[in-house]
Formats: sequence, structure tokens, C-alpha cells
Amino acid sequence: MRILLVTDAWAPQVNGVVRTLEKTRETLIEFGHQVEVLSPEGQRTLPCPGYSEIRLAMRPHQAVRQTFTGQPFDAIHIATEGPVGMAARRWCIRHKLAFTTSYHTRFPEYLRLRAPVPLDWSYAYLRRFHDPATRTLVRTETQRQLLTERGFSDLAIWPGGVDTQLFRPRGRDHLGLPRPISLYMGRVAPEKNLEAFLDLDLPGSQVVIGGGPALERYSRDYPNAHFLGYRHGVELAEALSSADVFVFPSRTDTLGLVMLEAMACGVPVAAFPVPGPKDLITDGGNGALDDDLRTAIFRALSIDSDACIEFATRFSWANCTRRFLDMLQPIDEPSGFVAAYNPEACPSPLPDRKAGSIALEN
Repeated sequence: MRILLVTDAWAPQVNGVVRTLEKTRETLIEFGHQVEVLSPEGQRTLPCPGYSEIRLAMRPHQAVRQTFTGQPFDAIHIATEGPVGMAARRWCIRHKLAFTTSYHTRFPEYLRLRAPVPLDWSYAYLRRFHDPATRTLVRTETQRQLLTERGFSDLAIWPGGVDTQLFRPRGRDHLGLPRPISLYMGRVAPEKNLEAFLDLDLPGSQVVIGGGPALERYSRDYPNAHFLGYRHGVELAEALSSADVFVFPSRTDTLGLVMLEAMACGVPVAAFPVPGPKDLITDGGNGALDDDLRTAIFRALSIDSDACIEFATRFSWANCTRRFLDMLQPIDEPSGFVAAYNPEACPSPLPDRKAGSIALEN
């Protein structure tokens, strides 16, 4: 297949959405498919307000026109709701081209943290954006239920994956800090609720890996924490493997790919019992969920690392990219077409649907 992947989130951004799309593209190519990416790369951009590292395309319509008037595509996936995604959506509707979309980020909640914009307004915009798609891919069963309650339709689950060749146990002495080491990895921004972690009085060391708009302020306000900035590749996996517990304080993420990466390194996760963590964590099995984050951290320290690794290996990129292919809408098929789903391609981690399960059927 010749697949067009449309996204406003792309390198040099560093976040879970970009990692998901990059790995999906890479795996699709390994499968023998052709993949073209339409992103802000090569276009005139301006910084996103509050996120200077995120660049938004100023006038994406020319790039969209050039892309769509070239060699035809077999399937189109619009991954984000930004300027490039909106322009591609408009082209597809105008030219009656079927497409799929995905919902990666809870923008209404993020926006509400910064401005008094009613959630109903933001969700109405997003519902309108995704409504023309044949189907919208979401990360978890919980997210599907929440969006269904908001009036979204044609939702299917695509959970993403983890690179178990990179993220695996790599020894525990790379950081050289007092133990236990409680570690957060991800964007350093207000919506990640990092204060809930950094405000805790914990023994050992508190470590933050990543960058973002709040890094300078947090570094100043929490001098006892260790802010390591961005880490990449093996260096990142080594730092992550050194942790005793991975702390995920966010209450607004749709999944939290970093939790899977931590588990793949044998590190249990401590989090609040909210969507995202509830879909990945079996309390007492591969992590701990508690409304008291400090309690969750101490309980997670006793979790068997082998159970974390075993769980994460179920989310290989090969399996979840096959799931992505199943959900694409071939342009030459009727809009009601649903590809046959092979449950062996990306099996549900915990079929009994208890805490920590992700249902993957349509």
C-alpha cells in the first residue's frame, strides 16, 4: 500500500505522539509499504503559544495541494488536529477521499489548564473534526468510552507499542544516585501534573528526564530534584533502567507510552487511578494505583520486575502496526468497509478486562 500519514507532530519534537508515528512509519516500511509523511517539516512555521519547541505550519494548504496532486495514495491517515491536519481534512472532504484519524491528546483538558475555555466547546470542535473520518483511532478502551459519552462515533482502539530492543533492563548503576530512585520521563509541562510528584517528601532521589516549557521554573523551585534534560537512545534506556519506580503523575494522558517503556526496562509504575494508567496497570501486578501518589510509589517498589517486562513485551510495534493497518480505510473501498481484524496480530493483554486491560476489538 502507499499510505499518507498527516501529522502536525513530528521531529524535532520529542514526545509520545511523535515516537508513536515514527515507529509506525518505520514498521510499515519494514512490512513493505510505502509511507509518505505530510508534516510542518519544510514549511514556514511559528511557535505554538506556550510551547516554543512545537512549530505550527503557517500556511499548509500549498504543501497539502502538492502532496495530494502527486502519485495517488491507497490510504490516508490524519493523526493530529492542528493546521496541517485541518488542511488535509478539508482536501479529503472536498475531493471525497476516505480517511481515518486518531485521537492522541486530551486537548480540551490541556487548554482548560491555561484558559477558561469550557470543555464542551473544545470537545465540540474535536467532534466536528473527527466526524467525517471512517473511524477514529484511540489509545484505550477507557478513552473510547469517554469519547463515546462526548458524542464521538466510529471509534477503534490502537494502543501503540514499545521498542523492546531499546527498552530492556540495562543494569541499575547508570545514574549513581541514592536509592530508591523515583523517576519521571516525559514532557516537563503544567498539564503533566509534575508538582504532584515533586512536592512529595520521598527518600532517595527524585529524577526528571525531559524538557518543556516548565523546566526552568521546576528546576528553580525544586533544587533537590535531579533534572537531567533530554536523553535519547541507549542513554535514555540506561537511565530509565536505573530507576526503582517510574512515577506517572498525569491525570490527562490518553495512554502514556512512557509507562510501557518503563515496564519494558523492568521498572514498575506508580500512578493515579485515572484513564491511561488504569488501562495499562494491574494494581499490584506491574505497578500501583492510588489517589495518594506517595502510597502508590511505596507499594510499587515491591513489584516484581519480571512481571513488568512480560506485560510490556505484548505491545511490540509489529503487532500494533498490524492493528493500525487493519483500521486504515482503503480509498478504493466503500466508506463502510471494515478490514478483517486478526486478533492474533495485536492481542488484548488481559482478556478478562480487569484493571490494566486494553480491549482491542471493534
